[in-house]
Amino acid sequence: MYNFEALSELDRKNMLEKIGINSVDDLFDSIPKKALNPSFELGEGKSEIEAYKHLKKLAQKNKTDYLCFLGSGAKKRYVPSCIFDIASKDEFLSCYTPYQAEISQGTLQSMYEFQSLMCNIVNQDVSNASVYDAPNAAAEAIRMASRITKKHKVYLDKNINNNYLEVIKTYLFASDIEIVDNELDSDICAKVYQTPDKFGELIDSFEKNNDELIIAIADVVCLALKEPPKADITVADVQSLGLGLNFGAGCGVICCLDKYKRQLPGRIVGKTVDKEGKTAYCLTLQTREQHIKRDKSTSNICSNQALFAFIAGVYLKKLGNKGFVEIAKKSYNNAHHLASRLQELGFLVDNKNFFDEFTLNVGLSDKFLDFLAQKGILAGVKLDNQRILVCTTELIDKEDIDCYIEAAKPFSFNRLSS
Repeated sequence: MYNFEALSELDRKNMLEKIGINSVDDLFDSIPKKALNPSFELGEGKSEIEAYKHLKKLAQKNKTDYLCFLGSGAKKRYVPSCIFDIASKDEFLSCYTPYQAEISQGTLQSMYEFQSLMCNIVNQDVSNASVYDAPNAAAEAIRMASRITKKHKVYLDKNINNNYLEVIKTYLFASDIEIVDNELDSDICAKVYQTPDKFGELIDSFEKNNDELIIAIADVVCLALKEPPKADITVADVQSLGLGLNFGAGCGVICCLDKYKRQLPGRIVGKTVDKEGKTAYCLTLQTREQHIKRDKSTSNICSNQALFAFIAGVYLKKLGNKGFVEIAKKSYNNAHHLASRLQELGFLVDNKNFFDEFTLNVGLSDKFLDFLAQKGILAGVKLDNQRILVCTTELIDKEDIDCYIEAAKPFSFNRLSS
C-alpha cells in the first residue's frame, strides 16, 4: 500500500543512521547547553481545522479601534493606499530575494534606488540593500566595527532601546566581542548610541576618545527635520517608511563611510553599463557566504528584506521631499502640543529635546495606562512604575489630542491631590 506520510519513523531512522547519529537531539550537540531554550509546553497538536477555529476565537478577543499613542520602535504611520497596490503586483511580490543580474534588473534597480535614498537621508557614502531588521543591523554594525578595528570590546549607551540591547547581547554572546561600561577604554571597537534614545531624547553626538568607531542608530523620519548624526556607521529602521506595524517587524539598513564598504554585511547593488552601453545593475560587492568562502563572509544572518526595501522606496518617492518633511513636522508638532497640554495639567515631561516621543511622569504607570485604555486610548508604553513613553505621528489630530487630555484629567487631579 502507498505511504502518504511525508516523513515516516522508518524514514527518520534511515536518515539518522546515514549521518551517523542516534537522535535528532544529537544534531544540536555543538550548541552550548546554556544557549538552548528549555523545552516548550505546546500541548497536543491540532489539525488545521482545529487550529483555524482556535486562532479565530483568540482573534475575536482583540479590540482594534483604540486611539494609539504607542511607539518605542514601532510607530503607527499612515500608509498611502497606492503603496501596497504597487508592492503587491506580481513583478514585486515575492518572499524570495532575486539577485541574478541577468533576470532581475528591476529588483536590482529598486535596491539601488533604496540605497541611494538611505545615503541621502542619513548622509553617508554607502548603504547596503537592507538587512533583516534594525536591531539585527545594530548588532551587525558592531561586528563590522570589530573587524575594521581588530578590537573586541564595545561601549553601548545605557539609553539604547531595550529590544536593540537584547538582540545585540544575543549576537555578542556567540562572538568574542565584550560589552564594557568604560567609554574611555582604549580597546573598544565602537561606541553605540541611539537618537532619539529609548526615552525619546535627541542625542547630538558621541565624542571619540581614541580610534574607536561611532555607530549611530537613527530614526529616519526625524532626519527630515534634524541633521543626521555624525557617525562612521549609521543604522536605521525602515518600519516608518510605509511598512505599517506588521507585529513590530520592519527592515533595517546599515550605511557607512566609503572606506568601510567592504565590511558591510548583506548585498550592495551598483549601477554600470553593459557592453552595448545600456544601463545595467548588478551586485557590486558580494560579501555573503553564498558567494564567497564562508570564513570570508561578513555575516551569515544578513537576509535582505527586498520587498520591504522596495516598499520604503515607493513610499519615499510617493511622498517626495515636501511630503516627507510634512509628516515629520506634523509628528513633531503633535508631540510638542500634547506634551505642553499635559504639563498644564500638572504632569511632568522629562525631556529637554525630543521629536515625536516623550517621557511622561504620571505617578503610577499601570493605573494611568489602564484608566485610559478603558476610555479607548493606548496612552503610551510603560518605562517603569512612574513613567511612560508617549508617541504621536502624523495620524494624530487635534481631536485625538483633546480626547487624550480629557481622559487624563481625572487621573491627573487624583494624582496631584494624593
